[in-house]
Amino acid sequence: MRTVAFASLLALSPIVNAENVPYAADSKHGAVVFAEQQCVSCHASFGGANSPMDLSRRLDRSYTPAALTSLMWNHAPVMWSVMARQGIAVPKLSESDAADLFAYFYASHFFEKPGEAERGKALFTAKHCASCHALSAGGSSVGPPVAEWKALTDPTTLIARMFDHASQMSKAMERRNIPWPELTAQDMTDLLVYLQNLPQTRTQTLQFEMPAPQGGAALLREKGCENCHTDQRALERLVGDSTLTDVAAAMWNHAPLMVKSPATAPAQVSDAEMRTILSYIWARQFFSPNGDAARGQKVFESQKCGSCHNNQSSGAPALTRAGTPFSTVRMVSILWAHGPAMLAKMKDRNISWPRLSPNDMSNLIAYLNTRQ
Repeated sequence: MRTVAFASLLALSPIVNAENVPYAADSKHGAVVFAEQQCVSCHASFGGANSPMDLSRRLDRSYTPAALTSLMWNHAPVMWSVMARQGIAVPKLSESDAADLFAYFYASHFFEKPGEAERGKALFTAKHCASCHALSAGGSSVGPPVAEWKALTDPTTLIARMFDHASQMSKAMERRNIPWPELTAQDMTDLLVYLQNLPQTRTQTLQFEMPAPQGGAALLREKGCENCHTDQRALERLVGDSTLTDVAAAMWNHAPLMVKSPATAPAQVSDAEMRTILSYIWARQFFSPNGDAARGQKVFESQKCGSCHNNQSSGAPALTRAGTPFSTVRMVSILWAHGPAMLAKMKDRNISWPRLSPNDMSNLIAYLNTRQ
């Protein structure tokens, strides 16, 4: 499997200024945590041997951060039981460790749909990519040949290239009477799998780095993004739980509208600036999807969370939003740090372990962030 570097993907509740983040996430350290905490004892690592619980064999996109957190939460008692039988200590994950694990999953394409090279090869011709781009240097090519595309090694660079060259590509396609091809996220994934595994490109190392989000808000204003993307069309609302492949496909399809007139034509954005913008957007929404606090309160009450967390004599913390905001990262850390003790107390009080859907998890997080 290719080496993936995913540094400084930052997680924070969307109700907090994304530029005041408490920690960074690093996929390289996430891989270390995954191995050192003996997760591989039950779950095969990405690209490793298959097992009944092989994480690399996930075949859908249901595992958003909230969904993955709810899955961990629901199956935690079973996992702890299996670990006890195997003599494996329950890991104590800090919030930074949990964020690094999410970064590792994300950088390993855990949240992406699987791609297929054969579909990508067919799309490269059907979508007229081959009309302008040869695969190797020396071929008949209007644009740079695929072998020279730096964008293939970095998803963020891919988005920056698509953003910067939309106007130039649109004019070239008009001159050749080629309609602008619409691409789904699946199309984009298939194309990338095909192009990244060509003989000319397969030795390249995929790099995925994102900086701290400081300066992201200013860049959105400076580059004119906020001329269109405000309120309900704010980028963090539109991006949602999208992967970078989703974002790349959406930007490609939207390009003809962006370059339609000088008033809407996008400003030039460097690779470094694109990383900062994307990191800023992710810091506001990725790990803490928007939830409904009122519904979250109902989850809190229906699952009898208050029987311990609103009862000082129980010894359980009050779960107020003090200091670090609640997020999927914090919930995972709480689960592994305090879950076994919670489960024991709940058994003593004859309370069932709460089962939370992805929506329940998102809504509960939103509610916990309202508690003072």
